[in-house]
Amino acid sequence: MVTPTRPDVAEQTAANPVPSAGPARPTTAQELKLKGVVPETPVERFRGEILRLLEALRARGLSREEATASLFAGTVLPLATYEDVVTSIVSGAHLLLFGPSGAGKTSLAKELWGLFPKTAWVVPGCPVLDHPLSVVDPAVARRTPPCPICQRRFAPQNEVGLFDPTRADPAQVPAIQIRLREGFGFARLQGSSEVFPDHLTGNINLRRLEEIGDPMSPLVLEPGKLLQANRGLLLVDEIGKLPLGTQNVLLQALQEGTVTPSKSRESFPANFVAVCTSNLSDLDNINDPLSDRLTSLHVSFNTRHAANRRIVDLGYPGATEGYLPEILVDAGVRLIETWRLKASDDNPDVGEVGSNRTLLDVAHRSRAYAVLAGRGVPSEEDLTRGLLHAMRGRIRARSGDSFLQNSQRIGEFVEHHAPEVLRQSALVYWCRYFRSVLREDRAEGQALVAEGRRLLPDAALRAELASDGPNFPRFRAFVAFVRDREHPAAPVTPLEAAMAEFALLDRFSLFSCEEGTEDDVR
Repeated sequence: MVTPTRPDVAEQTAANPVPSAGPARPTTAQELKLKGVVPETPVERFRGEILRLLEALRARGLSREEATASLFAGTVLPLATYEDVVTSIVSGAHLLLFGPSGAGKTSLAKELWGLFPKTAWVVPGCPVLDHPLSVVDPAVARRTPPCPICQRRFAPQNEVGLFDPTRADPAQVPAIQIRLREGFGFARLQGSSEVFPDHLTGNINLRRLEEIGDPMSPLVLEPGKLLQANRGLLLVDEIGKLPLGTQNVLLQALQEGTVTPSKSRESFPANFVAVCTSNLSDLDNINDPLSDRLTSLHVSFNTRHAANRRIVDLGYPGATEGYLPEILVDAGVRLIETWRLKASDDNPDVGEVGSNRTLLDVAHRSRAYAVLAGRGVPSEEDLTRGLLHAMRGRIRARSGDSFLQNSQRIGEFVEHHAPEVLRQSALVYWCRYFRSVLREDRAEGQALVAEGRRLLPDAALRAELASDGPNFPRFRAFVAFVRDREHPAAPVTPLEAAMAEFALLDRFSLFSCEEGTEDDVR
């Protein structure tokens, strides 16, 4: 398979080092003030981190477009999508990523969490990670008020009503730097009709209730998802599936940065960056006030073949998953692309058939069929069966009759288009070799074909070739090309991989390089 060439973000930590994940030295709010620590909201922190990363990438010589795409090494989407996302984050917006199922919305949302700055100064023991300076600095407290628990903790006689940040002793307010993680600065919520408001606000901790005895005390609250996300990022998958009452709780948090649990007398801070996803069919279920507070960004399927190939190359690394000839990989991608163009419709039962998940499924299923048949190298028959299995597996089975109808439709589609895409993939593969290695020398091409056709049926000749003898020099060059391009791993040898590719070329390409045939993968 082709090795991805897009710049990665692995070197970014050198420009923006992250403190060790080990225990940090406890300090105090007073020391933070002396050091000039300036508290930032999650929106401000995220904006600053994105700008720092982009600046570091530009310093390495990347263009603005390359730097933007490099932030998202784990997803493959149109450049315009990345630019929309980065612009929204820098502008301080909350996001609603919407589009067809399987287009990469959730993967993109997870990458945003990966980019979010993870270190934060907090008050030890605070369930919502209050910043220590919010307890002692009136200006900070006005922007991001401390929670009722910290107010009580640092108020005279532990009375919330007596809390005054000007009276709190900074030297007596502990501080520690932590690394944000799930449940502490990051929360993920999967939308469904069974997610009720208390999932977002929190529940009563019965053990603490038994100890304290007051069910209205904030000390007995077990933080819900919105409170867990405070000072970080909240990811809501399929937000349109949330009941309206639950959506209204999220709305309060986005409007005011606070949440008032139903059984609490007091509000808690819930200040975060929200990243939400929705399929097209659920958009109408998002209430208007909530939708108005989210920036809607469309996440679509890639229209570039090279981008769809990269999705498969990332999700099916041949060295670990088992060898799959590149011509078959490429043909599987082309058939799913053809489905998107010619057969995709508004029928929700087949909405997932053309998804990115199906692209990956095809490679895995094709390899599985070869393994079950005892073949080290999958054949075109394995690809056809893998296509049928993967595409039928994405049918939404509402009834037996509809499933059978859609299954038949997919079967007819694969039968009609599989030979066409195999020919196209073989043609591109041959043209790549013909132009890059043979330098369009037709005589050399004919000589290679002659050698390959002698080797295909003759195991003894293939054994001679494997022994590094002087014969078949042109096919040796072809073996080296396949080895360097596809990196087959044991037990499949480079010679076996090259013979498999040549067999596909011999069957589908006619060894012709038509005028205008472009290498759309490279």
